[in-house]
Amino acid sequence: MTAPTLTIVMPALNEAAGIDAALQTLAPLLARGAQLLVADGGSADDTVARALAGGAQVISAARGRALQMNAGAQQASGAVLLFLHADSALPGDADILIQHALAAGPEVWGRFDVRIAGKPRLLRVIAAFMNVRSRWSGIATGDQAMFMTHAAFDAVGGFPAQPLMEDIELSARLLKLSRPACLRACVVTSGRRWESRGVWSTLVLMWRLRLAYWRGAAPERLAELYR
Repeated sequence: MTAPTLTIVMPALNEAAGIDAALQTLAPLLARGAQLLVADGGSADDTVARALAGGAQVISAARGRALQMNAGAQQASGAVLLFLHADSALPGDADILIQHALAAGPEVWGRFDVRIAGKPRLLRVIAAFMNVRSRWSGIATGDQAMFMTHAAFDAVGGFPAQPLMEDIELSARLLKLSRPACLRACVVTSGRRWESRGVWSTLVLMWRLRLAYWRGAAPERLAELYR
């Protein structure tokens, strides 16, 4: 058997309530040969059992999204890595879109546009702004389902071992290799945190955290504020 071209790495921690739906959306990609690795950070519910039932390979990892994603990448067989949050859904042809994007030009990494699921209309505006900002700056977030060649991931040392802004830092490192391929197809991510904490409050918090990070604040301190 040939090694899969694409490996999807999904960090998970107590995601039993929603992981079934997340895995169902990945069925077309798995049928075409993609590898799915769920990097579990020590779930106390039946996340692991549900992931196995959904066709994923499960590995245990130290808790922390960056650590879990790095652990998944170490076990990945694919030439291309895609990092997907457990509360997000890819388009059904994501593997094909990625293949075309990385074959078409000099880019060695990229991301999808994002759409935030939820009732508040403001979430659509926020998502649109995120996509425009990312296209302009070349900085992607984890909600946008970042993908890259395995070689590029290794070249920049993977995700930094920090509790927050690991996606921002990885983007900055990857920018030294190429601009990102910014795909207009949308990954749909849950708006549960936005709705539970308040859309405006969350928006202000995220801007404060990002600004503080660019000013040199320690990720550990920012993670405390985020929680």
